[in-house]
Amino acid sequence: MAKRSTRMVLNFKFFTCENNLEDNSTTILQNSIESSFINKTLTNSIILTTFNDFSNWARLSSLWPLLYGTSCCFIEFASLIGSRFDFDRYGLVPRSSPRQADLIITAGTVTMKMAPSLVRLYEQMPEPKYVIAMGACTITGGMFSTDSYTTVRGVDKLIPVDIYLPGCPPKPEAIIDAIIKLRKKIAQEIYEEKKILKKGTRFLTLSHQFNFLSNLDNPKLTPSNQFFQSKKTYKVLLETALTLKEKQNLEI
Repeated sequence: MAKRSTRMVLNFKFFTCENNLEDNSTTILQNSIESSFINKTLTNSIILTTFNDFSNWARLSSLWPLLYGTSCCFIEFASLIGSRFDFDRYGLVPRSSPRQADLIITAGTVTMKMAPSLVRLYEQMPEPKYVIAMGACTITGGMFSTDSYTTVRGVDKLIPVDIYLPGCPPKPEAIIDAIIKLRKKIAQEIYEEKKILKKGTRFLTLSHQFNFLSNLDNPKLTPSNQFFQSKKTYKVLLETALTLKEKQNLEI
C-alpha cells in the first residue's frame, strides 16, 4: 500500500490540471439526468436532506436537561457529569432554568406537595420538550406506593413521559441508553404531526389562591402562629368551627 501511494504521488498526471478520462474517479456524462460532472470526493462533502430531518438532527444533538432530583436516583444522574461517563459528548448541557431546557429527567420520589411545582416547571419549558422518568419511585411510586399517602403513584399522572427508565436506582449506563433511545425518537419525528398530535393530557397548574389568615379561635395572635390557608379550606374550617360553637352553647 505504501509503494502504491508513493507511485501515485510521483506520477506525472497528478501534477497536471488536465482531466484524464481514463481515471475512474472522474467521468464526464453527456445528456444524463444526473449531474454532468461526477466526482467520488464530492459525494462525501454534499448532504441532501429535508428541513424536518435537519431540525430533528439539531435538536437531538443539543438536548439540555433540567436538573430535577428529589431522591437517591439523582446521585446516579450526577455521576454522568464526571469524566468517566462524560455525557457532554451527546450535546447534553445541564441547565438550572426551565426556560433554557428542553428535557427534564425526574429522578426520585414525587410527593403531593412537590407535584404542583413539577407541573409548573414543565409548563415553563419551551416546546418541543421531553420527559424521562428515572427510577421506580418516579414511575410507580416504588416502595412508597402501598402505604404512603403523600407519594404520587407515577409521574405520568402529572406530565406526559417519553422514556421510562426502571431501576432502584438505575445505573449511569442505563441513563445513557435512555438518552440514546430518546435521540432515536426525536430523529423519527415529523414536523407536521406535532401540531395535530398531542403528547397526552397536560394538567395545568392549579391556582391555589393562598391567603394569610390567623387562627380561627384567637385572631389576635402573633405572626408566628398565623398560617396560610386557601379560601375553600378556610370556609370549611369556619363552618365546622361555627357548628362546634353552636353545639357547645346548646350543651351549656
